[in-house]
Amino acid sequence: MTDFDTLVQDACGFFDDLAANNSRDWFTANKPRYDQMVKHPAEALLATVGARLEAAIGAAQSPKLYRIHRDLRFSKDKTPYNTHLHLQWTDTATGICHLFGVSRDYVCAGVGAMGFDKPALDRWRDRVADDNGARFARLVDRMQEAGVRMDPPALKRVPAPHPQDHPRAELLKRKGIVLWHDLGDSEQAHPAQALEVAFARLAPFRTALGEILAPG
Repeated sequence: MTDFDTLVQDACGFFDDLAANNSRDWFTANKPRYDQMVKHPAEALLATVGARLEAAIGAAQSPKLYRIHRDLRFSKDKTPYNTHLHLQWTDTATGICHLFGVSRDYVCAGVGAMGFDKPALDRWRDRVADDNGARFARLVDRMQEAGVRMDPPALKRVPAPHPQDHPRAELLKRKGIVLWHDLGDSEQAHPAQALEVAFARLAPFRTALGEILAPG
């Protein structure tokens, strides 16, 4: 058994307790537990999966373990800590991310871009709207039919100058796109293996998205 095979179970148990005691005093007293059961195994998973992604894709991956501390500057909710675990590997050449999220509400793997910067957004809209976008849309449809999911689009209306009845209206309403695979119980018990399989399953989408977003 690797150091992170109990990561999902341990993280959810810790976050249950944190949700019931979301205060600085409680977290300070329980930080050694967080480090041992959540942070350190997550760092091990980041390293293991990152190396596998670099070998599979042939491109450097920038790993990120999201902070447990919440950004309270613009939030009415002043509880200081997140009750979820988010990991990210970013392809430094394309900006496309591989993602892993753990909470009581979801355990999922994702591939895509949470939000496009302005140049990427312009390329996205131009290329999704043209004839090549039809092929990309068919790929996304096939993957959804096979069981992956997408979050709703950010916009309610298709941005100008494209018509509201454009055949790829739902893609044009997006300001980012991620396809998600939800991990079942058996996958959660072996997250490194599950992520490797999920990311391989989503590889055709990653390649197609890279073509859509490529400069030039």
